[in-house]
Amino acid sequence: MSTATVSDTSMLQAEADDFKATFAAVRQEVSQVIVGQERVVEATLTSLFCGGNILLEGVPGLGKTELVKALSRVLDLEFRRIQFTPDLMPADIIGTNIMSTDETGKYRFEFRRGPIFTQLLLADEINRASPKTQSALLETMQEGSVTTGGTMYTLTQPFFVMATQNPLEQEGTYPLPEAQLDRFLFKVQVPFPNRAELNEVVGRTILKRPVMPAKILNGVRIMELRTVLDKVVVVDSLRDYAVRLVLSTHPGTDFATDDVRQYVKWGASPRAAQSLIRAARVRALSQGRAHVAFEDIAHYAAEVLQHRVLLNYDGQAESVSVPNMIKTCLEKLPLEG
Repeated sequence: MSTATVSDTSMLQAEADDFKATFAAVRQEVSQVIVGQERVVEATLTSLFCGGNILLEGVPGLGKTELVKALSRVLDLEFRRIQFTPDLMPADIIGTNIMSTDETGKYRFEFRRGPIFTQLLLADEINRASPKTQSALLETMQEGSVTTGGTMYTLTQPFFVMATQNPLEQEGTYPLPEAQLDRFLFKVQVPFPNRAELNEVVGRTILKRPVMPAKILNGVRIMELRTVLDKVVVVDSLRDYAVRLVLSTHPGTDFATDDVRQYVKWGASPRAAQSLIRAARVRALSQGRAHVAFEDIAHYAAEVLQHRVLLNYDGQAESVSVPNMIKTCLEKLPLEG
């Protein structure tokens, strides 16, 4: 091995160690505010470092808003919250052109920016807004820009959308279109706290013990850390494993399980394979490794795939669990194929 190769390997390992320490520090600070929910916090941080967006599904009161607020403080990023309602219009999110006068008294149009011009955006109960309003987020989530009145505005990076929806109350809601669901890197189920966690939450509320997490990162540093992801080694067999895992959710492929063939109408998109690799790279770095392993890809398989799998009529009628189906796919898919 040449001296240059040894030097490059040592530098990459040093960057992986730095990423691991930073990731752990951010997770520790956020965990001071959020009781329990380790998987949710880890997935949210992974999505943020990937440059993706996340959809959290859980009943009200589980700390989803507090999670974004804590992130904004720890990462020193601007935070805004939009409460989605049926009467919310796209202009309420993006902004609008208004008539104003300049210093000479001439009339002109001036663009007033909406709350989407931020860095951490909480789209609360996103499925309560109409499809027209939901579509206002499509360009922003994918391209990081907003186009209105023929002018394109680029948002300040990093830009991160965390959307929430309530799985219980479906009256007056609009299901998210497939195109928008596919733009979420993860969909994460937020569990109800256990006895010890609930006692801690209630105790903090009664005793009014506010926790102010320390600032660990800023926007510039986050963008620097994102550049390390592309350096993480993904060998061909691991890339093919991610591809085969996505194909296993399609009923017409050789990799599909019996459940998939019986209950799935359409499987995950090509974007899912890309998301599996991106998330695996972050997890590898958070473990201090500069290479991806099979368990890194499998770790977030449910979060990456569950919202991208469309059940057929039989699957919906029998309330088939997509996460359980993905678990079966993982169990039956060979590592080498």
